[in-house]
Amino acid sequence: MTLRLYDTATRTVRDFVPRTPGQVGIYLCGLTLQGGPHIGHLRGGVNYDVLRRWLTHAGYDVRFIRNVTDIDDKILVKSVEAGEPFWAIAYANERRLARDYATLGVLPPTYEPRATGHIPEMHELIKRLIDKGHAYAAEDGSGDVYFDVRSYPAYGALSGQRVDAMEPADDAPARGKRDPRDFALWKGAKPGEPAEASWPSPWGPGRPGWHIECSAMCWRYLGEEFDLHGGGLDLIFPHHENEIAQSRAAGFGFAGHWMHVALLNLGGTKMAKSLGNVLNVEALVAKGVRPVELRYYITAPHYRSAIDYSDEALQEAAVGYRRVEGFVQRAAERVGVGEPGDLPAEFVEAMNDDLNTPRALAVVHDTVREGNAALASGDDAAVASILSRVQAMLGVLGLDPLDPQWTTEAAAELTGVVDSLVALALEQRAAARARKDWAAADAVRDQLKQAGVVVEDTPAGPRWTLSDGA
Repeated sequence: MTLRLYDTATRTVRDFVPRTPGQVGIYLCGLTLQGGPHIGHLRGGVNYDVLRRWLTHAGYDVRFIRNVTDIDDKILVKSVEAGEPFWAIAYANERRLARDYATLGVLPPTYEPRATGHIPEMHELIKRLIDKGHAYAAEDGSGDVYFDVRSYPAYGALSGQRVDAMEPADDAPARGKRDPRDFALWKGAKPGEPAEASWPSPWGPGRPGWHIECSAMCWRYLGEEFDLHGGGLDLIFPHHENEIAQSRAAGFGFAGHWMHVALLNLGGTKMAKSLGNVLNVEALVAKGVRPVELRYYITAPHYRSAIDYSDEALQEAAVGYRRVEGFVQRAAERVGVGEPGDLPAEFVEAMNDDLNTPRALAVVHDTVREGNAALASGDDAAVASILSRVQAMLGVLGLDPLDPQWTTEAAAELTGVVDSLVALALEQRAAARARKDWAAADAVRDQLKQAGVVVEDTPAGPRWTLSDGA
């Protein structure tokens, strides 16, 4: 069965057919770096990671581009508030984003370009639009350059809107615009703005508009035409609508397929930094949520279904994952770990049906039930076969409990457990020494040594390490 994906542009689930056999080019709109990421941002990262893994499993060579916006009005506002350079704020948040993606097992992109690294490409694209009559420099001396939305007859097609019914674009003052709905390609430098947030251009010093950066980076890394453009549902308008208009007006075929992930809400409202209703990975992990369970929670709903976050729903997902994890660990202890097996046909059908992860995970759980029955009956051959299939499915979803990503996490958790147990044993030894029960104190020390824990008495108190053979 061919992979079929919902295409926002046609509003249909249709065959996903790459332009070049065996190769797929994907562009994902990344984060604007005025603040650190929250789990609403990371939902898209996980969902597109599943798509990428599925395409790679199918044998495609995937070029996956995920940008970051490191210059923007919102970042400059934060810069003024914090009294720090805009680039310092952007870089700190970029590091947080990379950390959180890694925590959730999201594979690094092929390239992760920054907007500020592609100013020349933006200038070239803007000049092309001006030459073709689709853009103009403002006549008020501001240095702004705008896209003329009425020069592109298909404007509004992606979001299903008519130009006359649209609200004015709020990305720049309307005074220099021919039409209030025209959007900024280049923003002239304004008095009071930091000098380092400005670049020379043919229209005067300034900085790029939000939309032109993505068109320029798509062009730079994927060419004039590529296979799939993705992002969150909230980016359809104006961001992706404007990307399409400026790219196709420039003569590019641009994206052949448009994929959008639904929002992750909190209390029925979109999770957003501006609203202050955000949850981040670090806070959830500090509360005891395991990253692999958070990834499972994000993966389990269909990518086009909204998630309304609750602690109860996250805990329910964690319990579901632990059932799967328990089988994998018991089976691996029983029969060892072999190579991942073939994927069940039902799993493949679900994944090819618009990445239907709820149905795919149902196949995983059904297979795990078979595996538990095989464990109970002592049928090791069946256990080994079922384990290989379960690991194959979980590997595609980035959820295999035996993957080093998650076994390292488990080892870190185990270290904390060991710390607590050894501390308890040392307290018992100290109590025995205080009452001069040397035999009991030595017995505790000997038992720890047999377990691979070496205790050394120092002036600052007992210190323990793992023996070389532990």
